[in-house]
Amino acid sequence: MLPGIGLFGTGPVVRVLVPILRENGFKIEAIWSRTIQDAQEAAKELNIPFHTSKIDDVLLRKDVDLIFVLCSPNLHAQISVKALGIGKHIVCDKPAGLSQEDALKMVNAGQYYPTLISIISHSFRFLPAFIHMREAIMNNYLGSEIKLIDIRVQTSSLYSEGFDWKCNDIMGGGILNLIGSHVVDTVTFLTGAKALRVHGLVRTFTKTTDIINGIRQISAPDFCTFQMELERGILVTATMSSHSANTAFSHEVIISGTNGYLLVRGCDLFGVRGKIQEELYIDREDIQSEIPNSILPRNFIIGLYKMIAALREAFLPVTEKAGWIKEPVRLAAGFEDGLYVRAVLSAIQSSSQTRQWVKVNIMTEQPDTNALLSAAVRKTAISIT
Repeated sequence: MLPGIGLFGTGPVVRVLVPILRENGFKIEAIWSRTIQDAQEAAKELNIPFHTSKIDDVLLRKDVDLIFVLCSPNLHAQISVKALGIGKHIVCDKPAGLSQEDALKMVNAGQYYPTLISIISHSFRFLPAFIHMREAIMNNYLGSEIKLIDIRVQTSSLYSEGFDWKCNDIMGGGILNLIGSHVVDTVTFLTGAKALRVHGLVRTFTKTTDIINGIRQISAPDFCTFQMELERGILVTATMSSHSANTAFSHEVIISGTNGYLLVRGCDLFGVRGKIQEELYIDREDIQSEIPNSILPRNFIIGLYKMIAALREAFLPVTEKAGWIKEPVRLAAGFEDGLYVRAVLSAIQSSSQTRQWVKVNIMTEQPDTNALLSAAVRKTAISIT
């Protein structure tokens, strides 16, 4: 039985997601936005029966059993944890909150309610090209060892016409969170190896535009480059920039091994072993959904399409309300994966500030707030005296 859907957010992803959900048989019952005007406009445009600017109005609806959290990252943990506590399944956009503290709250909630779906929307895991690349690696296409992974992403501006959370680094905007989170997760998905330490450079080059030029300026980074040393001695280099000469989205992942290379360019997979070059997978996906013209790239949309189809297969065979089976969504990123990605992103940000290599430390328990408060009091007392 397919669950009713509640949506949090009204951005471009929602415009693409809604027709995909409907094609797969899901019914969208409610939508939330920060302002009632935005929620009303989105509900009218997308033909959704209920809209609100109050979080509980969506979470407490009896006809909603699956929540998509697609709003600003500063609300991801709050909504996800509360929804799980009420008994709702969760698909949360990346990244998992603004800090490891946020992500750990989500992990703990997901572990406390194991009968509920709790996944991060790293939809590139469902892109056929990456699935075939992963299978090729597991079948030793590259040989006994992976040596180097090089990732390059070029895109046009990440910002909307007006100032919103994507322009603000404190609220989770910027290319590191929006695209870098996918990059970090994809590497682990493909190789099974995690980052041990990182070195990164994060910059904001565009602080104003023709429209965003008042008191508020853009603080979210539009350029990022970083290196990761993974387990098994694998080195990763990644560069992401929103200073593209055209509006086309460019995404390349090259993996080098002892016996050859694998390359994903867009939605296609190529391989090289010796002097032999092969087309291992060529994208011929025909998406039937009436998806509006979108700034979102095709490979993201196809991954999202496949992820929703997997969710459908997880819910459909089970007759009881909100029941599900795990196998169709086994490739999905869990909240634990979200915590790892958040730890790596935070380490990259720290490295950019200190200009040093930073070890990736994954938080396992929440910091002692009393100890932090005592330290703050002692520091204040010293400064006063």
